[in-house]
Amino acid sequence: MSNAPAASGLPRRDQIRKEAARLFAARGFLGVGVDEIGKAVGISGPGLYRHFAGKDAMLADLLVGISERLLDEGRRRAGEADGPAAALDALISGHVDFALDDPDLITLHDRELLHLKEDDRRRVRRLQRKYVELWVEIVREAFPGLAAAASEQRARAAVHAVFGLLNSTPHSAGSGPAQPERAERSGLPRDGMAALLHSLAQGAFAAAAAADGVPNGSARDGATPNGSASNGSATKGSAPGGAAG
Repeated sequence: MSNAPAASGLPRRDQIRKEAARLFAARGFLGVGVDEIGKAVGISGPGLYRHFAGKDAMLADLLVGISERLLDEGRRRAGEADGPAAALDALISGHVDFALDDPDLITLHDRELLHLKEDDRRRVRRLQRKYVELWVEIVREAFPGLAAAASEQRARAAVHAVFGLLNSTPHSAGSGPAQPERAERSGLPRDGMAALLHSLAQGAFAAAAAADGVPNGSARDGATPNGSASNGSATKGSAPGGAAG
């Protein structure tokens, strides 16, 4: 693991976030010292305390911050979309971008959430619940087969299954140029993996709707979940939408 100073193009606080996430993901929260994070960004360990109160504060900043970002970005994307099918497509695209571009944060959440202070952990959980409910609402609006009250749990289960799929990318996916070993492992470039994940997520929701008796998991508004015009049926293999903001 290189200890070279982080790229200077980012503000110092963002450099610290990036390197702390990388080191925590690689070696675990308990296995990384403040001095190591400081060395990675080219400052002394004590110099970090001008930006963060300590390692606990860095971890909270990372995990609370990404939970807030996902929720805010999801709400923005859904609010700007032209109908529920386009809103679902935008949500999928945003989460795919997060999963491919920030795999260290997924690893942190999986392994290090227990090291947050109780108040911060509860805050993360509250934000996550709101994010899930946003998806459930949009999925049920996009697919009539999941709109009935009796189908709510199926829609929620489908949302969690799609999150599990997308959030598995730290183990398999090609991300950006900083993680070439992941691209080699998956055999796909980033754009190819993004398109694959996007179409798999769409297919999962269509399958959940079809399981409740709606042929092909028909989406509302005469559009597929990737926002393209169709006869009302969700298409397979559509490419992802715009990048996350």
